[in-house]
Amino acid sequence: MRVTIGVLGAVTAWGEAGEALPLRGPKHRAVLARLVVARRRVVPVARIVEDLWDDPPDGAVGTVRTFVAALRRALEPDRPPRTPPRLLITEGPGYALRAGAEEVDAWRFERAVSTPEDAHPSRVLTVLTEALEWWRGPAYADFGDAPWLRAERARLTELRLHAVERRAGARIALGASAEAVPDLDAHVTEHPWREDAWRLLALALYRSGRQTDALAVVRRARGMLAEHLGVDPGPRLRRLEEDILRQEPRLDPDADAESAVDRVWARATAAYESAVASRARTRLESTAGLMRDLAVTGGGGLEASRRHRVAAVAAAERLGDPELTARVVGAYDVPAIWTRGDDPEQARWLVGAAERILRQLPPEGHDAARCRLLATIAVESRGAHSTGRAVSAEAVRPLRAARQAEEIARRLDDASLLAFALNGTFMQTFHRTGLAARRDAIGAEIVSLSARNGLPRHEVLGHLVRVQARCALSDLPAADRHAAAADALAARHELPLVSVFTTWYRALRTALTEPPAAALAAYERAAECLHGSGMPGLRHGLPPLALLSVAVRHGLPLPVGPHADWGPYAPWVRPLLLAAEGREEESRAALRDLPPPPGDLMSEVLWCLVARAAVAVGDRPAMLRARARLIPAAGEQAAGSGLVTLGPVAGHLERLAEALDRGGP
Repeated sequence: MRVTIGVLGAVTAWGEAGEALPLRGPKHRAVLARLVVARRRVVPVARIVEDLWDDPPDGAVGTVRTFVAALRRALEPDRPPRTPPRLLITEGPGYALRAGAEEVDAWRFERAVSTPEDAHPSRVLTVLTEALEWWRGPAYADFGDAPWLRAERARLTELRLHAVERRAGARIALGASAEAVPDLDAHVTEHPWREDAWRLLALALYRSGRQTDALAVVRRARGMLAEHLGVDPGPRLRRLEEDILRQEPRLDPDADAESAVDRVWARATAAYESAVASRARTRLESTAGLMRDLAVTGGGGLEASRRHRVAAVAAAERLGDPELTARVVGAYDVPAIWTRGDDPEQARWLVGAAERILRQLPPEGHDAARCRLLATIAVESRGAHSTGRAVSAEAVRPLRAARQAEEIARRLDDASLLAFALNGTFMQTFHRTGLAARRDAIGAEIVSLSARNGLPRHEVLGHLVRVQARCALSDLPAADRHAAAADALAARHELPLVSVFTTWYRALRTALTEPPAAALAAYERAAECLHGSGMPGLRHGLPPLALLSVAVRHGLPLPVGPHADWGPYAPWVRPLLLAAEGREEESRAALRDLPPPPGDLMSEVLWCLVARAAVAVGDRPAMLRARARLIPAAGEQAAGSGLVTLGPVAGHLERLAEALDRGGP
């Protein structure tokens, strides 16, 4: 059983399901706290006695040993008799707590606060917001002013204050200055001697359009420092005051830069409109390129680009020029990471258009255009086949299109074409479960190819593909590296939608490494970033599915209401919900009518849910079907989406095998 020890507040410990463990009395907790303070080092028993009592009683050493034995029983209740403890060990003259860095909230907090100074503000904001929520009160709140705690408590308190200020700085950097004001105002009221907090509050007020309030804050800080400490403000606060009085442009660099960009854009647009007003073909090709750039700007841009893309292709077809139409279709090589389309009807229309244009192109030449059309078919046909026994005739075409596009791109030795073609190949690696290693290799090639040839958007795609694959392959350190690389590229090239996937990955990571309560909270926070993302294919049904995954893994009651919107996942969730309600006949009927899940990033998860339901109601045919589909993924985690996890597939297969053995031949 994994245990989490908490000292950011009263000293406590929680089990895997988030339940409080029985640590007995205050002296027991004091021993645990003393060992946490020692940070994995051995504390001699004599020193523990000295720290716990001003006047130690007779037999204090034996009493400490009794406390340690009780703590071991509380922290490792499942440890077999006469086996050595994992957490609280005896070494030499004393004891040491050998918990991992993630198993003590204070240690985990230190790691979060050490996020690099040059990290993107959105990353800093996400990490520190979560970390500050771990505080339940003053550190080691139940031990007063014990001498052995003073230095450690002071150190943790300073780290917390620094985290509050750094989080506020990240909000200001992200343009959310008004949101930073309330927290900073409370912060300086409670800690009036922190000069940098005053500076941040004044800056946040100024950037929120409250110049008078910003000046008042600076002067309030000046008066307080002079009256109580007899010192003047430091150079940074003095300089800020002068800059506010002068309304220095550097105080609002983003607004200044944006106005300059707006002027350049307006002039360039006017010049372009004047030059190509009567050239329909040029305008159509330019529009297609604009739609590609618009798609990566955020939710509204993505939705607009989808609408205008179809209109541009339809207009090009009306001109009767298949080569032009091929260029208009193929220009939209926006990297695609999610395997369920945002608009299935539109995707089918685009695939049909690409097929028509392929038939109209001359048989010789135009290889680059042909490659882009084939890659478009492969990408837009994502999730077209199921993970059933055989690949349908309908699904063979996009598989073949992906292979043909990749062959042409390699022959032409064109990096941008190959990156687009590999995106199509990735989208067509879901005809069965257990192909994470194949996708990891595709992601690695996309990263390498894009880094060498200056294709940052596809480089991000490659990193996100590898995040998904490494999750399935139980390699979280590698997934962490690829998520960080994707975030860094997104910050450098202004790709805001990338953070949706990295935020959800970090929620999955929490689900794998933290108690259920932390996982549920992480998923609820991740769900917030889906609003306005412009990706209904991702958003629809995902939040309740994530909460369900936590409940299933930990055997908890369903944390989702009966009217939750399961979206496209409803058919494969419903049998399990019915079984949980005791409606076994209805669950069996739902299993009988159940089609195989689509071939996409969620197929392993959905098959595992089917397996759970089948075992719950003893449906042997459904169990056999689920086992056959899951066997290829026996060595993987049901986490290939990089968003949600149901743990090792092998565990689900073992449950199926046991149920099938009980049922006989």
